Amino acid sequence: MTDTPRYGAQHHGDDFTTSGSADTRFAASGSIAELLQGVIGNVQGIIRSEVRLAKAEVREEAMSAGKAAGMLAVGAVLGAYAVGLLLLTVVYALNGPLPDWLAALIVFAVVAIAAAVLAKLGLDRIKQVSPKPEQTIDSIKEDVQWVKQQTR
Repeated sequence: MTDTPRYGAQHHGDDFTTSGSADTRFAASGSIAELLQGVIGNVQGIIRSEVRLAKAEVREEAMSAGKAAGMLAVGAVLGAYAVGLLLLTVVYALNGPLPDWLAALIVFAVVAIAAAVLAKLGLDRIKQVSPKPEQTIDSIKEDVQWVKQQTR
């Protein structure tokens, strides 16, 4: 690979020398193009890994939200059954002897308690789900700081 010497540089053998400018520091570490390629390659690698991290983090949060939504749905279905059983209890209370409606009331109480517990658990878990990929945001901030330091 051959590079054209910068302004004020003379070609002596395989490296460039300058007449007192700061370009001599590039002779030992490579050309500006090589340095730029290295930085761009590093930035591309960082971006790829950040995208992978964001995907993994969002996937994990989506799974957590799905489980919480499932519990909430089961709680809602059981709550609907509890309302149905309450209405059945009222019917038995008006039409039948005491043991029928009392049995229906006991079933209603058990189903209602189960529905309330599942709905509460589902709501608590939904509140814990974070839509933002926190780890990715923190990692990107660190990467920005690293790139800033590399360009100084």
